[in-house]
Amino acid sequence: MARPAKPLDVVVVGNVGVDTCVYFSTPGIDFEVEANFTLNLDGIGQAGAYAARGYARLGARTGFIGHVGEDANGRWIREVLAGEGIDLRGLATDPAGTSRSVNLMYPDGRRKNFYDGKSHMTLAVDLEACRSLLQGVRLVHFNLANWARTLLPLAREAGALVACDLQDVVDPDDPYRQDFIQAADVLFFSAANHADPDPLIRRFLRGRPGRTVVCGMGARGCAVGIGRRVRRFPAVELPTPVVDTNGAGDSLAVGFLSSRILEGRSLEDAVLRGQIAARHACTLRCDSSGLISRRALDAAFRRLRPG
Repeated sequence: MARPAKPLDVVVVGNVGVDTCVYFSTPGIDFEVEANFTLNLDGIGQAGAYAARGYARLGARTGFIGHVGEDANGRWIREVLAGEGIDLRGLATDPAGTSRSVNLMYPDGRRKNFYDGKSHMTLAVDLEACRSLLQGVRLVHFNLANWARTLLPLAREAGALVACDLQDVVDPDDPYRQDFIQAADVLFFSAANHADPDPLIRRFLRGRPGRTVVCGMGARGCAVGIGRRVRRFPAVELPTPVVDTNGAGDSLAVGFLSSRILEGRSLEDAVLRGQIAARHACTLRCDSSGLISRRALDAAFRRLRPG
């Protein structure tokens, strides 16, 4: 009789698709001429791919719940993720096709994103199939697909820790994000729209004494709130330059959660490992396949850890 498979360590819930990254050799677009010369690259991307591939690269038993189309891009994504050992029982079909992003990339790594999520606002998921996948899982990492909110109660039912990434939050009262904010044990967001994220961190902590809030601040480092305290952590330095910020926030979350939740490391160590993973992602051009490995993360952590 075959032995039952071990439960997964983490299930990532979110959108996956193909990114086209357009890299300018100049500070921006010259609208006075018809043609601008750029480097254009395609890669498997969006938050779901960066998170799922990130956990798999760190050795976690990883599952993914999302959608792709019955098209060449969908077949590419299925083949690559399966080849990396990611459990795809939760990967369903979007009849509108595989989602796409076009990212206009500036020389310093900043981006402007143009996102085509296909049917993600109206898709539904097979709740019973997802319940089976979530059985025994330790961590469920949610991104902001509209259909993903229906799985928040199932993650709770499974006894998993729930982490949600709000990404570039503008208005904390945005109705779209409220289900995710309410459900999260660990909440991530980007400071892209907040010069000082501390008031927003404190707002997300209010009435939730067991919650952790992590804010990625790019070159300014990272802010973490627990209880009534907000702590600042400086950015880490690597010798390779920043060329592309796609996947940086996802990698911060993966590095932090894998270290803090799956491995039981201290808050300080988990923050540092998350920042190393994020900074490494910024050295990659349109390439979620090159996310940091467990061996490389351990080596960089040993070099950079104080003491």
